[in-house]
Amino acid sequence: MGASSDPELRRLAHAVLQPGFVGTTAPEWVRRAIAEGLHSVVLFGRNIVDGEQVAALTAQLRAENPDLVIAIDEEAGDVTRLEALSGATRPGNLALGTVDDVDLTERVAHDVGRELHAAGISLNYAPSADVNSNALNPVIGVRSFGARTDIVSRHTAAWIRGLQSAGVAACAKHFPGHGDTAVDSHHGLPTVTADAEEIAWTALPPFIAAMEAGVRAVMTAHLLVTAYDPELPATLSRRVLEDLLRRELGFTGLVVTDAIEMAAVADRYGLGGATVKALAAGADAVCVGGENAGQAVTAGLADAVVQAVRDGALAEERLAEAATRVRRFAGWSGERARSVAPDATRSDIGLTAARRAIRVRRRPGAPEALPVSGDVHVVEFSPEMSLAVDGHTPWGLAAPLRQMRPTTTSVRLTEPDLDHAGRALERRALTPAAGRALIVVVRDAARHRWMSDAVARLLRSRPDAVVVEMGFPLDGADDAADLVTYGATRVSGIAAAEAVTGSLTASPMARPLG
Repeated sequence: MGASSDPELRRLAHAVLQPGFVGTTAPEWVRRAIAEGLHSVVLFGRNIVDGEQVAALTAQLRAENPDLVIAIDEEAGDVTRLEALSGATRPGNLALGTVDDVDLTERVAHDVGRELHAAGISLNYAPSADVNSNALNPVIGVRSFGARTDIVSRHTAAWIRGLQSAGVAACAKHFPGHGDTAVDSHHGLPTVTADAEEIAWTALPPFIAAMEAGVRAVMTAHLLVTAYDPELPATLSRRVLEDLLRRELGFTGLVVTDAIEMAAVADRYGLGGATVKALAAGADAVCVGGENAGQAVTAGLADAVVQAVRDGALAEERLAEAATRVRRFAGWSGERARSVAPDATRSDIGLTAARRAIRVRRRPGAPEALPVSGDVHVVEFSPEMSLAVDGHTPWGLAAPLRQMRPTTTSVRLTEPDLDHAGRALERRALTPAAGRALIVVVRDAARHRWMSDAVARLLRSRPDAVVVEMGFPLDGADDAADLVTYGATRVSGIAAAEAVTGSLTASPMARPLG
């Protein structure tokens, strides 16, 4: 292909970007960018008030291009955008993997798709196909269907079938697998040191299952996989995207990057540099705008892509190939969306799934604690969450329990709230619990020493306390947990409150990690 005119190059550059923006209506600059070749946008929590508003927003955007790809990161569970302000009405992947009923998973995913489709969204950056083989993983955890490859594979496929049957395209992430990591790629560059054979047996099968289930989009991971490329993160590695994903696994669909502003790549190469390197490596679309949203960022990245072609850092043929894949995907996803009739039917499948995921047991040597009777004091320990989780999303047990027992009192504590002498625990947890049942709620306690230490202190004073884990329990280290929800969604809190009060008969404790 010969050198193109600047307007044509700029249209190609716009075609490969998936930017976010600020506002609950379509900004004028986004509309102009669509006219200049932009084929995708991505919505975040800041763009969402309710379903009716989102539908109006997407209609505004599609007035410029009926096949515009409108994406969102709606995993359900702890990572929700549509329900960021109210809490998710459907549990996340770990709860579904714990139940291990693929029909249930497919129905939950279809329900997610039904709501997204009604709102005019055509691409969902879900499901997570990561096998959470490192139980201390700070960024995946409950977002994974579990630590067993077979469970993750079958539920990844079921989730894709359910979502796409509702008219919304799925996107399997984070290739080639973010489960065996100890660093959050929002903040640094994780390294996977497993050899190629181990990765082939553990991390890749869910992505193969996703392709067999009809997925047309795969999202890359910002991590260093030394078995394939000891120098470049997967998002920027031709060895990972072309040699492994395209040639070895045979994927022919759209390759989209994880948010390009994440520290794992942006701190090393800058937004423009990481964008160019990702495209050169084989990515087709670059997601940006979670933290860096706006006209200036989008225009700057388009400039960087155009300049890279001029300088020879990015082949024009590669850029054109990527733009063609985006357009092909936009046409397919638009046709799929139009082929499905809108469905406004509300479903309680999320609460049903959350109830089925609840697991209870009696701690060794502890008195019978469930169900609790009388007045209750709830102590919730709140960790600092990954940026993948909206910090404004409500979670916990106290609110739903108060709906059932209005006299319930509660306190939420973070690490800075505590002191070495334990005075804060005495004053805010134990003293208010005098004469009341005490319920202690944790979230990923095994990953937070301060939290597990605080629980141990409380149990020494109140061995009758009930401990509820709403995160990822560490196999062999959850002896303090009387009840596990496998996620901190609103419906998980409701199901836990029902189990605590005896209105729900939960299953015995199971270990989904083995």
